[in-house]
Amino acid sequence: MKLRFRSWVALVAVSLILGLSLFFSNGVRSAPPDPQAVLHVVNRLSYGPRPGDLDRVREMGVDAYIDWQLHPENISLPQSLTKELRDLETRGLSPVEISQDYAPSQQPEPRNDEARRRQRERAGKPLTQARQARLLQALLSPRQLEEVMVNFWFDRFNVSVDKGKTRLWVGSYENDAIRPHALGKFRDLLGATARHPAMLFYLDNWRNSAPGSPGSRGRFRGLNENYARELMELHTLGVDGGYTQEDVVTLAHILTGWGLDEEGEHGRSGFYFDASRHDSSDKVLLGTAIPGGGVEQVERALDLLASHPSTAQHVSYKLAQYFVADEPPQSLTNKLADRFLETDGDIRAVLDTLFHAREFNDPKYFDRKFKTPYQFALSTLRAIDTQKPKLDRVLSHLKQLGMPLYGCRTPDGYPNTQDAWLSPDAVVRRINLAIAIARGRFEKDREEDVDPDRLADTLGNPFSDNTQETIAASPGHLRSALMLGSPEMMYR
Repeated sequence: MKLRFRSWVALVAVSLILGLSLFFSNGVRSAPPDPQAVLHVVNRLSYGPRPGDLDRVREMGVDAYIDWQLHPENISLPQSLTKELRDLETRGLSPVEISQDYAPSQQPEPRNDEARRRQRERAGKPLTQARQARLLQALLSPRQLEEVMVNFWFDRFNVSVDKGKTRLWVGSYENDAIRPHALGKFRDLLGATARHPAMLFYLDNWRNSAPGSPGSRGRFRGLNENYARELMELHTLGVDGGYTQEDVVTLAHILTGWGLDEEGEHGRSGFYFDASRHDSSDKVLLGTAIPGGGVEQVERALDLLASHPSTAQHVSYKLAQYFVADEPPQSLTNKLADRFLETDGDIRAVLDTLFHAREFNDPKYFDRKFKTPYQFALSTLRAIDTQKPKLDRVLSHLKQLGMPLYGCRTPDGYPNTQDAWLSPDAVVRRINLAIAIARGRFEKDREEDVDPDRLADTLGNPFSDNTQETIAASPGHLRSALMLGSPEMMYR
């Protein structure tokens, strides 16, 4: 026991020395050699390599791999994953079905503590299974770019399960509003998120009513600008996108009556446009006339926002920041924005331009993106070829690392830049996670230790001379943990 404890202490100390000296030094890391281009594209288009992935990409070629990932509809899912997803009973239910079957308000009043416990457990099932589905797909799906983009768009159109009924609908929101459009048309993505009950509830537009309208009473009394503001600031134009406070108010008026139908009287989607609460007058948004009318006013506003040059710039900047650098080159953002406008917001076309851009393939940007806690956890689990993850344990550690799944309370979503996640405490927590993963504590039925030679091959042996010397000088049972907790594994 003492030997194991001392080994663990030594591992943490060595990793901290390696990690912190790199993280907080002002030294320049040498540019990776050309063969690292394969590792670069796998690290950016996926959550990191599984055994055999790098060999596969070398054989098929980088361009072919990019095209393969850009068309997830042509990639078959493993039967084992399909079965696990199918067994999640709440996955695929509509918002109305979830509300009727799982909302505590729709269930009989509990008579005792045990009944209350069962009711809480049942009410939490949609969220629990949504988290399970997300992790299973991110870890095991070969459609890795699709999974990366689902995460990217969820943060751009964030809703938080810490706000009331949103926790019931978050899985439906991801499956129905985000996932189908992750590589499709931006306008379709915008419209799907705008109509979903999770977004309507999270940003309060379900209450938004035209003052003095026939339906403006009780909890539906008065204008609510929350969604209108975030729709422009976060989802489309960006904070410097050229809109004014008057535009926010105008858009809020356009969005009046755009609300919920939890009882399913108008379908199963949970969305309902209540004309009795809508301001149907003529309006001017961003200098463009929006003729008077009903639900078509919202559709015209969404058309305008989705096709606006500021939206093209804002979305392109976020994509370049996510896939290239925390401070992406303006030349790349401009290139992507032009493609966005040329293709009417075709996300697949924009990504194709991004992945073939000179800036994306410039070695100076290789291994420079600091992984979020979510990316770090997934990449370590994929590296050791996890097949049966202990999902509850993964979720618990994501919370400890400051990134609970679906738990970002602010509408801007989780950041993906180094300054948001890098700290001494964060590094220690990641190292502890790496140690536990290397010991097999995050996978069911794993009996053997992770083979360090196989792990190094899986990762493309990206380690610096100092890291390699430390690994080579360590006992065999510590080498895999050192690799997973190394500075090199913190970056993608």
